[in-house]
Amino acid sequence: MLGLLLLASCLWLGHGEVVKSFANCPQFFYRNTTPGNALQPQNPAWICQCYKNLYHFATLYDRKMSVPVYSAYIYQPGPGRRSKSWLVEPQLINPTYHKDMDTESSIANQYRITPQQIGQSQAINQDYNKLKDLDCGHLSPSGHQSGNNSKWATFTLTNRVPQNSTLNKGQWKDYENQTMAQKTPGCKSPYMIMGAVPGNNYISKKRVNVPSHIWSAACCQTNTSMNTWVVIAENNKNQIQNLTLAQLETHLRARALH
Repeated sequence: MLGLLLLASCLWLGHGEVVKSFANCPQFFYRNTTPGNALQPQNPAWICQCYKNLYHFATLYDRKMSVPVYSAYIYQPGPGRRSKSWLVEPQLINPTYHKDMDTESSIANQYRITPQQIGQSQAINQDYNKLKDLDCGHLSPSGHQSGNNSKWATFTLTNRVPQNSTLNKGQWKDYENQTMAQKTPGCKSPYMIMGAVPGNNYISKKRVNVPSHIWSAACCQTNTSMNTWVVIAENNKNQIQNLTLAQLETHLRARALH
């Protein structure tokens, strides 16, 4: 399901193309170049994540697994409040619905549908009830955005994966908060792609896949060079591994063959 050439633009080792479904939000990929079909799942959805009529990041979503394959965004941490609500994507339910992410109750009332009908196209809040040893992990983290609206936009279920609690609160948190801050001074618009590798376990009666690995890749142009870095973590261990692009390709090739 996952291809070998996973990283867009300056992280892309082959020839990228502008995927038609990301035509409204190519700005979240370096030089507007997206990964093409390399990471395409069996039942994909390309989402330009829209909140308050603005696009904040881009997500390739796996409808079958009910989790994102990756989210792409520009790293720009800043002040703002976290959201208390998780939102869903109306246009996954019906392409004629409005494009702004919204709460389940608002969509249900507006279009006279049930949460169960919403859940036919994506994960819903009920899927994440009573998690054990798992957190609600963001692929596009709220801490990597600036301003209330951009931070709140990351609280969409199409950007959410079940992530090991110890990892989410431990090494992955250190990577998001400390390592990224250390690597990005002098960068011009650091471009990030954060992804999840499908695993063998599920939550919510096998509705939502629990990734086996979480990975992150970045590139940033400075005045003198182009810097890139890649990390990956098993989703049942509190440990992050630094990889080269070639090593990550090899890893994903092996996972795709299983």
